[in-house]
Amino acid sequence: MDRRRFITSVVAAAGVAGPFAGVACAGAQGGAKPVRAYGPLRPVKDLRDGKVRLHLPGGFKYRSFSPAGDRFGDGSAVPGRHDGMAAFAGPGGSAVLVRNHEVNGPVGAFGDKGRAYDPMAGGGTSTLQVTRYGEVIKSGPSLSGTMMNCSGGPMSWGAWVTCEETVNGPDVGDDFSGGDNSKLTRPHGYIFEVPLDRPAAARPIRSAGRFPHESAAFDPSTGAIYLTEDNFGFPSGFYRYLPPRHPAVAGRLLDGGRLQMLAVKGAKRKDLSEGQEPGASYATTWVDIDEPDPRFMGTPSNDDAVQAVGRQGRAAGAAIFSRLEGAVCHQGTVYFVSTQGGATASGDTPPDGFGKGRGQVWAYETWSGRLKLAYESPRSEVLDLPDNVTVSRRGTLVLCEDGDGANYLRGLSRAGKIFDFCRLEPIPGDAGAEFAGSTFGPGGHTLYVNIQAEHGMSIAIWGPWEKGLF
Repeated sequence: MDRRRFITSVVAAAGVAGPFAGVACAGAQGGAKPVRAYGPLRPVKDLRDGKVRLHLPGGFKYRSFSPAGDRFGDGSAVPGRHDGMAAFAGPGGSAVLVRNHEVNGPVGAFGDKGRAYDPMAGGGTSTLQVTRYGEVIKSGPSLSGTMMNCSGGPMSWGAWVTCEETVNGPDVGDDFSGGDNSKLTRPHGYIFEVPLDRPAAARPIRSAGRFPHESAAFDPSTGAIYLTEDNFGFPSGFYRYLPPRHPAVAGRLLDGGRLQMLAVKGAKRKDLSEGQEPGASYATTWVDIDEPDPRFMGTPSNDDAVQAVGRQGRAAGAAIFSRLEGAVCHQGTVYFVSTQGGATASGDTPPDGFGKGRGQVWAYETWSGRLKLAYESPRSEVLDLPDNVTVSRRGTLVLCEDGDGANYLRGLSRAGKIFDFCRLEPIPGDAGAEFAGSTFGPGGHTLYVNIQAEHGMSIAIWGPWEKGLF
């Protein structure tokens, strides 16, 4: 596939996003009222095996594929914890999917351990070619030996950038899971480029920081990579990485650039994790991170190490967010999600971790430097802990929930209407199962999404999109 087709495919996956006029107005009324954009949800059987995994509107069908424990084309086992993902145009109307696996701990690399970044780490990415009905044409590992690959982002030159949501390594104390970091052979907490047409080189972009990365959104007009941080128990930041050369010109993402963190003009360490006034808007600036790849001595605690980069930014006045997760860039605006941002609504219980709300959606205009609140959840039954995000051809955001109760795929239209599109059937014995990695395939025919679970899988959804807001 040539570079022009890559660029076209990224646009097809992202859709057309607008300024979300009307969303702030909806927030002023206490949150947009839920609407039945496609009609009521009903249980639908999976065309792969007849099990009910999703509840969807009438006319929609789906097929699951590539579950954990299945086999890749090379005979190796598919790892679990399917997470962030992007779809690119493949031959004959197929889609090429690059998919993260958010595996933690020193459990050993999947696939060819000789190509692994760290042979003891179990995360990474897989690349699949599938039909628009979820039939696998070919599949295989594309990056292994990384850890906690949460989300990332598609790049216009034909690549996926995957993000490690951790700072584990032999130089850092054990994290919340209790895994023995002394068994690891390399430091983690970086971003990696994964090309579509060959296995990844497994080289971290160290200048883009060592912190719990979540997503990466590429701005083709400037060449900047916007990065979100999901620091569960502590403040998080919104970053940009400025490579030494425009990646679309270089044909790849180069190390050696500059990492910066967003700050609000005239308000040092502005706390944006708290509840915001409807239509909140801020002029912003950027502060440099002097030591993006800190060298740890004496094996500091994981809690200290995970804040090492963010503390530098906040010391220079950077803004405070709560758990920044999904991000997508289109037409000069980066939409990114603060999973626990906002105020605690009456009747809701504050979630664990840093941030007491049920979610915010922010919009950063790369051309003006303006940061705007696109939406703040008024209560959990309307929107509950949004995570990954993508955008449809009509400019409607698709939000993957990571809520405490039932988990939904919800839509947020440019007019501020929020609606339920899909509900996950609870998985017995796996209360933490959630949606992740939503991405539209070529032409918008299929929405590909992952179920992140102990025995996760990918799903292709298709149907009468023209009848609703997607």
